Amino acid sequence: MSRPTTAHRIEDEAALRAIHGEPSDGARAKAIDRIDDHARRFLERCPFVVLATRGKGGGDCSPRGDAPGFLRVLDDTTLLLPERPGNRRADSLVNVLEDPRVGLLCMIPGMNETLRVNGRAWIVDDPELLAESAVGGKAPRLGLWIHVEELYFHCAKAFVRSRLWDASRQLERSEFPSLGRMVLDQIHGRAHDPDEALVRTVDAALAQDEREHLY
Repeated sequence: MSRPTTAHRIEDEAALRAIHGEPSDGARAKAIDRIDDHARRFLERCPFVVLATRGKGGGDCSPRGDAPGFLRVLDDTTLLLPERPGNRRADSLVNVLEDPRVGLLCMIPGMNETLRVNGRAWIVDDPELLAESAVGGKAPRLGLWIHVEELYFHCAKAFVRSRLWDASRQLERSEFPSLGRMVLDQIHGRAHDPDEALVRTVDAALAQDEREHLY
């Protein structure tokens, strides 16, 4: 089944609201256009962000993580997100070149409430600005300068339902194959059945890249 049938697709907001309902006055009013003291304090302690972008190829979500406060507050309406070394696909950055609108979901482990930020981003390469995001003497070469247009705290329901921070719910990593095995299977198909020596080689290369190119 590639898509829902026409009879069961909701295709306009009126039909959506008839089922979903309208947001409360409080839900509408909580969105602000600046980084207030509560948001600033949250961001100073935030080690993990999901960055949402959209370009010609469609939408994309990318995880970004570092020491708490890595998403720097430059002023009441501006954030800087450093671009750390990765796989060089640069999906998020290419999308920003095509459409500057971005969304951020900011999380703190152990806290069920999240901070949502929507705005517009520009890719910057200012060495002086990026120097303040250096780790171990290594400064990022690029960053996202984000102008905040909308910001609000999101309630805890999703995290309560998922029990995301509950240590008793943590998955044993052994329940999944190694990343090298999964990547090889996805590239070649399960029928390819790569030999274990190749899997070990890919896993070793991934581990080395993680050790040597984290910053």
